[in-house]
Amino acid sequence: MPSVRLTSRRIRLSTAVFLMVFLVSGCIDKKEETDEEPQVNVVIDSTYHAMNPMDLEFDSLELVMIDSGMADLMVAYREIRAYTLPNTTPSALQFNPLPYGFRLPESTPKIQWEIPKDISKPTWEAELAFMSIPELASLIRAGEISCLALTEFYLNRLKKHDPQLHCVVSLTEEYAIEQARKMDGELASGNDRGILHGIPYGAKDLFSFPGYPTTWGAGAFREQIIDETAGIITKLEDAGAILVAKTTMGALAMGDVWFADTTRNPWNLEQGSSGSSAGSASATAAGLLPFAIGTETWGSIVSPSTRCGTTGLRPTYGRVTRSGAMALSWSMDKVGPICRSAAECAIVFDAIRGLDPDDKTLIDAGFSFPGNIDLSEMRIGYIKTAFDKDYKESDFDNKTLQALRRLGAELVPVELDSDELPIFAMSIILEAEAAAAFDELTRSNRDTLLIRQHRFAWPNLFRTARYITAVEYIQANRIRHDLIEDYHKKMQDFDVVITPSFQGSDQLLASNLTGHPVVVVPNGFKENGSPTSISFLGNLFDEGTILAVAAAYQEATGFHKKHPELFYRLD
Repeated sequence: MPSVRLTSRRIRLSTAVFLMVFLVSGCIDKKEETDEEPQVNVVIDSTYHAMNPMDLEFDSLELVMIDSGMADLMVAYREIRAYTLPNTTPSALQFNPLPYGFRLPESTPKIQWEIPKDISKPTWEAELAFMSIPELASLIRAGEISCLALTEFYLNRLKKHDPQLHCVVSLTEEYAIEQARKMDGELASGNDRGILHGIPYGAKDLFSFPGYPTTWGAGAFREQIIDETAGIITKLEDAGAILVAKTTMGALAMGDVWFADTTRNPWNLEQGSSGSSAGSASATAAGLLPFAIGTETWGSIVSPSTRCGTTGLRPTYGRVTRSGAMALSWSMDKVGPICRSAAECAIVFDAIRGLDPDDKTLIDAGFSFPGNIDLSEMRIGYIKTAFDKDYKESDFDNKTLQALRRLGAELVPVELDSDELPIFAMSIILEAEAAAAFDELTRSNRDTLLIRQHRFAWPNLFRTARYITAVEYIQANRIRHDLIEDYHKKMQDFDVVITPSFQGSDQLLASNLTGHPVVVVPNGFKENGSPTSISFLGNLFDEGTILAVAAAYQEATGFHKKHPELFYRLD
């Protein structure tokens, strides 16, 4: 059996894989320490081939040559690590979700949304809290309430109920009061910015805003202040909306546990709100905000919207600016609204879509919202094998199909999953990009400041992702190309595909990898009062259709009009 004689210095330059060879073989023989550099005898045997974590086989001579090459790689690694890379620096390799031959909808101007008339201000404050965006806009135009009074109203609700929900990282009160006065002045002078003029909102605390902390929900960054206005906040400010709070998020965009507490579900205070857009969903569901902004990489709008009974839109990748936002995965992160109805999501989405010179990944495409539609004229598919499976929420989901049929929809079975494509394996794309985004956090050992420290928490995922090779990352993205083409081929025959939000299908991960849009809406309530949800999946850049179908379903069922009793009652 051949043996390899290596210096201890060479061992330090070797990869973790090569070190594991030494440990697995059980044949490391350290000589007594002398003034000379100590020597190590290593015998490589067949155990290596059985336990090699890279699942590759090399003979002893090949391993020696690999080790020599690793010395050069380590020099490159150290030079790269010495270069300062803030989280906001994007990758030069940019993800493009467009299949071959895909035609973008032509660019369109912002929609002039109709503001209803004859809306009266309720005497019951909780009812005011849950009024829709168009209704609040009507009150402002009619002089029933000023922008300042409405802003102070929601600030007071946030202060009152946040101790129960833990949904706010920081109130932007000083800015909000000043902005509300400005919006009142503009209306008085005849300058109306549109339906969001004077409407308060919250933004997930991964969006930077000068003068206020941007904590990313993590103890390691709780004092961080970024002197930059995120693109999404600029767009909403241009539309007249007023930022009143930076809402909680699970640490570094995972779950509902942040550095100070766990964000609560307003339907059940013993339960977390899910995440990672935890505070945005919780505060909106509880009537502490008319709407909020969330983000999704793999379920972070869908999941808290399901738990809290809100309506969330995850737009097509490349639709909404991410400038000034924490990067988790440059090729998967998406920004979208969390509201109480699909129609309101359409209003907010229209304001935030479009180009931003600070985000090179954006794609200019039009948007239209058809409003009232005839479902009998729509091509609607449903993932039959997913609905046929036995899971806790299956009764609610199948009743959704029945409701859509009563509305005239002809539902056609469709299967989006492919046995040939390893969907879950492609999650290494997210893990590798996330580990790169927080490389310094891992190398500095400041990842220990995060509360969650278990196998599937970010600190360990960041560490294990160091062993995802560049080859596998690239191969996963090549498979992703095939997934995009496969999804497009199956989706293009339908206007909408109905799918369980989580159960029975890989669509949640797959559609996040392909960049397809989805609307998630409440579709019932369990015996314990907790909401359930259903998802409307659409074609790329066709948010309008899925929002219209979801709106038709909501008008027929009314689940979105039910509110958590703890926050919808006389005090």
